[in-house]
Amino acid sequence: MKIQRVGIAAAASGALLSVSMLTAAPALAQGPWALDANIGAVSNYIWRGVSQTGDEAAVQGGLDLSHESGFYAGTWASNVDFGADEANYELDVYAGYDFILPNDDFSLGLNTIYYAYPDGDSDIDFWEIGISGGYKWVSLGIQYTAWGDDDNEDTLFDEGDLYYSIGVDVPLAEGFSIGAFAGYYDFDNDVSDDVNADYSHWGATISKEAGDFGTFNFTYEQNDGGDDDVWDDDAKVWVGWNKAF
Repeated sequence: MKIQRVGIAAAASGALLSVSMLTAAPALAQGPWALDANIGAVSNYIWRGVSQTGDEAAVQGGLDLSHESGFYAGTWASNVDFGADEANYELDVYAGYDFILPNDDFSLGLNTIYYAYPDGDSDIDFWEIGISGGYKWVSLGIQYTAWGDDDNEDTLFDEGDLYYSIGVDVPLAEGFSIGAFAGYYDFDNDVSDDVNADYSHWGATISKEAGDFGTFNFTYEQNDGGDDDVWDDDAKVWVGWNKAF
């Protein structure tokens, strides 16, 4: 899951950790309101260091409604492939508030995100709330899973999970930027009595804004596998493109 405005992947593949972040231009403005649309494609949809498509490509897109006060809401979708589960797509609905601070070098925001997999065999939807903040090029975020669907009980992505993230994004000349990011997923439940699924992940990216042609990204990402290699810890290199309207 990736969110354009929220400081997490949005948590992002986060916004903080979503390196395919958009440079949005309002497509429709009505006074203090703005409506944006975005589309994109990636060679591998990675969210918080783990592929959501079995290392295959994804097509993604969303809509965002924002107000000059700092409020925003939107929805975002992508194809997914979890193997045993028959879920073919992810649909996220989110809202939040970016505080207007007296010093533009600082940022602070609140968010809420509902992750839905409508055509899956299992009920694996879950809901997060989070807070993000930053100073200049550095961002921090914490997400808390406030609710997990019935089939999540005593498994992962259930109430009580915490996700911590940090990222650095440095603008360069000619529309280029470079970034680095890391995150830690602290699950409330274990995979089994003796296997803990908590894991760390990290990565780096280079992006190029190409005007009407959108934004292009090249990213390296990896995780530590967790206990007993619960997660695929192979290094991943992927490319992406997105465009806002």
